[in-house]
Parts: sequence; C-alpha cells; structure tokens
Amino acid sequence: MRLSRRTLLAAATATASLAAPTATAAEAHRPQRTGFENLASQDYAQLSGQRTGIVTNPTGITRDVHHIVDVMHANDHVDLRAVFGPEHGFRGTAQAGGSEGRYDDPATGLPVYDTYLKSGQPLADIFTASGVDTIVFDIQDVGARFYTYIWTLYDCMEAAARAGKRFVVLDRPNPIGGRSAEGPVLHPEFATFVGRKPIAQAHGMTVAELALLFNGEFLETPVPLETVRMTGWRRTDFYDASGLPWVPPSPNMPTPDTALVYSGTCLFEGTNLSEGRGTTRPFELLGAEGVDGRWAAAANELGLRGVRFREAYFAPTFSKFQGKTVGGVQLHVHDRAAYDPVRTGIGLLITAKRVWSGFAWRPDNWIDKLTGSTLVRTMIDAGADTDEVVAGWREELAAFRRTRAEYLLYR
Repeated sequence: MRLSRRTLLAAATATASLAAPTATAAEAHRPQRTGFENLASQDYAQLSGQRTGIVTNPTGITRDVHHIVDVMHANDHVDLRAVFGPEHGFRGTAQAGGSEGRYDDPATGLPVYDTYLKSGQPLADIFTASGVDTIVFDIQDVGARFYTYIWTLYDCMEAAARAGKRFVVLDRPNPIGGRSAEGPVLHPEFATFVGRKPIAQAHGMTVAELALLFNGEFLETPVPLETVRMTGWRRTDFYDASGLPWVPPSPNMPTPDTALVYSGTCLFEGTNLSEGRGTTRPFELLGAEGVDGRWAAAANELGLRGVRFREAYFAPTFSKFQGKTVGGVQLHVHDRAAYDPVRTGIGLLITAKRVWSGFAWRPDNWIDKLTGSTLVRTMIDAGADTDEVVAGWREELAAFRRTRAEYLLYR
C-alpha cells in the first residue's frame, strides 16, 4: 500500500527533528552543520543496535577532512558492517563510467560492494548478502538531474525496500543553492541512469529532500526512510557559506564553480564540441577546432544575466580533441544569484550552432537523454531563440515546482 505524501513527509520530518530541530531566526546565523555532524552530535542514536552499511564516496567527510567511514568505524556507538561504492568508487579512483569493484577497504577492513549500474533485485541481493539492517546514504550532490549520485540514491532506496532494509539519508548542501528548480523536466520514455524520473534539470533540492520526493512520488513500495537534516542552511546559500572543504565528487567536478555551471554546460556532452574535460576548468571551458572569437561575441550579445564569456583557446589532455588546440569560450559568472545555468547552456548551444558550421549533435542523440526529451534539440534545429526554447518547458516545470514544494525541508 502506498503511503500518502503527507504521511511520508511528516514521518521523515519528525525523525529528522530528533537530530536537527528546526532553526529559529537567531539560529539561522549559526555555522552550518551537515546531517552527519548532527547524527554524530547525538552519539549516532539513530543507528543504535543496527548493523549499518553506508553508501558514500570521497565527499563523505567531516569538517576536519576525516572520512566519515573511518570516523564511524572507530566509534563504539556504531556497528558499521559494509560500504557501498557508487560511480567512481568509494575512494574515488575511477574515471567517468567506471567503479572500483568489490574489495576489502585497506584502512578499515570493511567489505566494499560496488553499486554502480546495479539496481532492482540484483542490488537488493547485495544489501541482503552484506548482512546490514540499515543503509545510510551520505554523498555530496551538485544539483543537476544528470549527475548520477541522485539516481544511486533512488536505486538504493528501491533495493532497500525490496530487501526489507531501513534507509537513512544524511543531508548535505546543494552547492548551487535551493532557491528554485530550473530547466526541462524528464519525460519517462527518456529515462536512463542520467535521469530515472521526471524532475527538473536543475532540481534545486538537497539529497534528503530528493529522497522524500522519490519515496512519495516514484517508488512503488516506499522504503522505511529517515532523514537527518542540516542546521543553518538556507536556500539562498552557495557552497562557500557552509564552511566545508570541497572534495571533488567526481574527477571532472574540481570546484564549486564547476558545479555552478554544470547543470547547463553539461549539455555540450550531447554535441561534438568539447565540454572542457581534460582541462583544469571542465564545463567552464567549451570549444572545438575551427571555433573563433565570434562565439564569445555572440554569447555576450544575448545579455544572459550574471555571466560573461571570454574568447578562449585550450588543448584538452584527454577526451574530445585530445592534444589539439581548440577555440571556444570560458564562462565567468560574476553574479551567482542572478545566474541561470540552464538558460545559459541553451543560449550557448544556439550561438555555437549559429557561428560554427561544424556544429553537430552526437549521433546517438545523447542531448535528448540529458535534456529529458526531444524538445531542446528539435527547437534549436528549427531556429528557435533562447526565450522560445525556455518557454517550451514552462508548463512542465511549473508542475514540477508544485510537487517539489511539498518535500522541501528548509524554507
């Protein structure tokens, strides 16, 4: 039997409040604390008596840069039995599209299980074999639908429900803030591991809020879910407000600046232009052989809020155009509050196609998987401008925003 959204939200919020009471106006100015910090401050009471496994990666760190697995393993209040690694692996050694496989962690001796590209009953079987009662999730997200860790969260929740396991999400900041959701909403027929369910391209939610949304809207059998909220986080905050060190969640997400632009410029993965992989500024540098200063000029003429474009030349060390010097643009965001990454990504696609005759979509139409439908590709091919493309998803985005509002923990 499906639980109502209100019942699920009330239960999860009540549990979260044990670890993180709702902030008062005065408390709002306190330093931020992550879900893990609030869990640890109560001696891991929510894990008491539970054989525990954790889904995490190098971003699961404390403020003094110790990994939470090492900290929990050394604490007598936690019975930590297993670690589950996502894409790139638990210790983060694998590149995009890779993982670390099954091994025993040298630092703790804990078994590490590989969850990458596993879902449904095979993943449930892994959870059963691990012998844990409770599965904890703590991974830093970057706020974009096509960043795979949120779908690892979804797959693990679904598998935990199948395996009869309890699920606890430790919240961390959305590094680009949580003011609103932007961009097209995934259409179900375009579901892949870069987008399982119909959420907006820049969802504007934290992982705990997403977990509540997944449980209330998408899982056929909701999982017994608890969330441990942050304290001190406001929806207008960017990552630097957290005071937390930044650990790259994946090899091509080196800084919070990368995360800020990623939900728009990752769309260039669906084209024959470089999205800046193989440079020190992935997703901020874009280009191809034969592109010149006309692109930066055309992009600046759009008057996109909060960002300027510089004519740039670079030579990627791997990925597209490896070892070749290409021309293009570098994004310089000067007003984060005004900046709209998705609109900017669309404007850059349109101007690239107009000024460079070599522009092409990837032959497999990967752009449709990234944007969630054929709308963006077909409208740009038909000559639509930025405003027209953005207007094309207005109604579906408004519907998602209404649904999203029911699951927000921070206001």
